[in-house]
Order: sequence, then structure tokens, then C-alpha cells
Amino acid sequence: MGCLLAGSISVFSQKSNEWRIRARGLGIVPQESAGIGVVGGDISIGAAYIPELDFTYFFTKNIAAELILGTSRHTVGTKGSDLSAIGGPSSADIDLGKVWLLPPTLTLQYHLPLGCGFKPYAGAGVNYTIFYNASSGPVVKNVSYQNKFGFATQLGIDYDISKKLYLNIDVKKIFLKTDATVDASNLTPSAHPELNSVLGNIGAPTKINPWVFGIGIGYKL
Repeated sequence: MGCLLAGSISVFSQKSNEWRIRARGLGIVPQESAGIGVVGGDISIGAAYIPELDFTYFFTKNIAAELILGTSRHTVGTKGSDLSAIGGPSSADIDLGKVWLLPPTLTLQYHLPLGCGFKPYAGAGVNYTIFYNASSGPVVKNVSYQNKFGFATQLGIDYDISKKLYLNIDVKKIFLKTDATVDASNLTPSAHPELNSVLGNIGAPTKINPWVFGIGIGYKL
């Protein structure tokens, strides 16, 4: 009886033209890879854990749009780079500092109320990631990143704990690439000045492709 009552409250409270706001904790786990010019090796991007705020608008009882707002700071480095041309080891891990990511993501969702307060949903949409406040670390002169659009998919579930409050669990996959450029001209050997222009413009097309895991609480406005 309690389950049926919760289901009826859930259907009643989910309506069109409704705004919702959520506060969540996120774990952002990159699935990174890169093609690094000149020195080779692969990329390493650290995970981040952040607070996040998001807004959802229901066009109908089942169709909604979600916008997430949050920013994260990640460590960046290379693995197994060959520095033998400048007198270094043939397999080195290079600290490339840290970078902040601001990735507003807009998804269109389909919600399916199941009763008992449970409402799973699936969504897909677009992401635009802004890279800012990049530090280059102690080794190279500079690292820059291009802002990029990406594609996002998501699965999640809401659980009503009252007519206004609900719990949320959400998993997103963001398909994100960037073109990173490393200026390592400061490492040019004095005996080989011809390497200056090469080391000053090392390209690294990078796939970040993070998983984004979220859990939090929402409020129906």
C-alpha cells in the first residue's frame, strides 16, 4: 500500500513546465590517450572530485533538458616520453602541470516513472569544454589547450523522498578531445639550436573521454 501511494505521489509531482535544481558531488575519471609529437609516449590526466550544480526543465512529464555547471582541476603529464635527443632518458614521465576545465553540458532526457518513487532516465546531448588557468609544471616552458565541443550520454535515476525533495544518482560519458600544444623550447641543447623550433611546438591531439559519476539531492521548484 505504501509503495502504491509513493507511486501515485511520484506521478502527481512529475509534471510539465517544471523546474528542478540539484546539488551533487561528482567524480570525474578521464579515459585518456594522446598522440604526442617528437618525444612520443602517452598522456596521463588525473581524476578530480568536485561539487556541482545542475538545472532540469520538464517540457512534458517524460521529456526534460538538463544543464550541468561545475569546474574541475586536473593534473597532466606524459608517460614514457623519449628525451634522448636532448640528453635525457629514453623513457621519461614529464610533469605538465595542471589545468582547469569548465565543461557546461546540456542533455535532452527521457524519464520513465516506475512507481514507488523511482524514476530512471536516459539522455544525450552536447558539451563545450573551456580549458583555463593552465600551469606548465617544472619541466617545460608552456602548455596550451584548445576549447572543444563534445558529445555526452547519460543514465540516471531519481528517487522521491518527499513531494519536493529527491535523491539522484547519475553517470555520464563525455566524448571530449582537445589539441594540446607543448612549448619545450627551454630544453633545447646548446649544441643543437636547430631543435628549438621543433621543441617549441610539440603537438598532442588528446582524447580525454571522461566518465562522470554523480550523487546528490534535488529540489522541485
